[in-house]
Amino acid sequence: MPDGQATAAPQQAEPIPALPTWSLDDLYTGPDSPAIEADLGRATAEAKRFAAAYAGRLAGLSGDELAAAIAAYERIEEILGRVLSYAQLLFAGDSTDAAIGRFAQSMNERATSISSDLIFFTLELNRIDDATLAAKLAAPALAAWRPWLADLRAFRPHQLDDALEKLLHEKEVTGRTAWARLFDETVAGMRVRVGDAALTVTDALNKLSDRDRAVREAAGRAVGAAFGDRIKLFALVTNTLAKDKEIIDTWRRFPRPESARNLGNMVEDEVVDALVSAVVADYPRLSHRYYALKAGWLGLPKLMHWDRNAPLPQDDDLEIPWQDAQDRVLSAYRQFSPAMAEIAGRFFARRWIDATLRPGKAGGAFAHPTVPSVHPYVLVNYHGRARDVMTLAHELGHGVHQILAAEQGYLRGATPLTLAETASVFGEMLTFRALLDAERDPVRRRVMLAAKVEDMLNTVVRQVAFYRFEQKLHNERRSGELVPERIGDLWLDVQTESLGPAFEFTPEYRVFWSYVPHFIHSPFYVYAYAFGDCLVNALYAVYRAGQPDFERLYLDMLRAGGTRRHRALLAPFGLDASDPAFWKRGLDVIAGFIDELEAAG
Repeated sequence: MPDGQATAAPQQAEPIPALPTWSLDDLYTGPDSPAIEADLGRATAEAKRFAAAYAGRLAGLSGDELAAAIAAYERIEEILGRVLSYAQLLFAGDSTDAAIGRFAQSMNERATSISSDLIFFTLELNRIDDATLAAKLAAPALAAWRPWLADLRAFRPHQLDDALEKLLHEKEVTGRTAWARLFDETVAGMRVRVGDAALTVTDALNKLSDRDRAVREAAGRAVGAAFGDRIKLFALVTNTLAKDKEIIDTWRRFPRPESARNLGNMVEDEVVDALVSAVVADYPRLSHRYYALKAGWLGLPKLMHWDRNAPLPQDDDLEIPWQDAQDRVLSAYRQFSPAMAEIAGRFFARRWIDATLRPGKAGGAFAHPTVPSVHPYVLVNYHGRARDVMTLAHELGHGVHQILAAEQGYLRGATPLTLAETASVFGEMLTFRALLDAERDPVRRRVMLAAKVEDMLNTVVRQVAFYRFEQKLHNERRSGELVPERIGDLWLDVQTESLGPAFEFTPEYRVFWSYVPHFIHSPFYVYAYAFGDCLVNALYAVYRAGQPDFERLYLDMLRAGGTRRHRALLAPFGLDASDPAFWKRGLDVIAGFIDELEAAG
């Protein structure tokens, strides 16, 4: 799920009318739907037939026969993907319902068992020597699978023997998946007392953007206290998963804790290092400078951690009805591409969005691609604020990308995380620019610009700081278990470095690492946000400069799905992410916005 798993169930004090709730009927009509059992039964039978037909025979197949085998493998994987997508979305809708939790776990276990019969296939494909495979690729049917095979074979140096691979696969449901479920259910069940109200974690975190500083402080201290009370549990989950990762990385011979993620993203370690180095070097020019400005605007000698997302004094932050949010996003998309707006419009018209706020629902936001034979679903938690409109634009960008990439099929449509964030951030930028260009009030424009800078700092600076925290934690974990206090030290180190001298941190902030779900579900995922933001800044500059046929080139890039890597995708726009100057070009956009705010006083 691009944009991560959620943290807790949101709860709303003043209901916003007419918020949509998704219908999952296009997947299955309910957990007891006979279609689920029918699909699992079909997948079981087909997986066994597949293993009987192909295990041990791949090297001897012709190119056409191997292409047919891959297509058969894809069909079985898509059946399992459909079932698992339904279970994940159902769980996201209410993670506190024990029956749904049991159903989701059961589907995971059954899918894992079925796919055990398929594990041989990718392992055996990777054992075909290069010359033999090259000869088979002369067949046009197999040549169409060349990008997928190339990505698969990138993992050859890290592949274990078949028995070990099968063991790791089958133990996943009692290993990482189980620890992640413990984290999700713990956070979803937590209540944070802010004043007289017992709030969910998501709702309490939302109070950190309250206009009243006393409310923000109360929320910040209460969130710290709630997670501080459970910090031993969260430290245990984090330590266990970090050790689990170390063991697997060692067996697979990955040189660094982040290398497996980078390989999965089809991006070189050196490219990510260049991104991170560029952002860290620019902390003073970006976050340090902006937050010093913000402290002055708020009339504060120092910002506390609960002031980071405080609204500016001139920000009225009026409630935006859902219909207005829909109209603003679709209008911005339409100005760029009527085709993109038409695809995004389907999400509203066909109940593919869940925006309601209710107990048990996952917090945060995501777009889930499900499978090409169905369509994606979008989850947001709509509080009616300007940032929620940007979140909606972001997730619909993912949704449009997922629909276009689905043309490549289940295996070739999957996009690396670094490129998956491109369409979402581009959708946000389109919406922001459309709203900013339409605004004539200079005070309102300044507020909008400051809000955009904060979003970009949260996407770039904050996520790179998260990444550096993970680096420090995983590297130090290799020398032994980290006590909660030590994890808090690492957290404060990166936060102090990234946010700068405008901030002062109180003791309870030391535990704020523990609510970030990406650390649990997707280690080292977070830099993908910074990658996507900087890439989009550069890409959007090309668009604004008037490159001919930009719309077609952009939509073709999205349609490519996982069939092309970043170098090939960016080449038509004259961009190269391996060039260190590329990242500075993206960061210059943020710095330029801050320049404008500084000049406005």
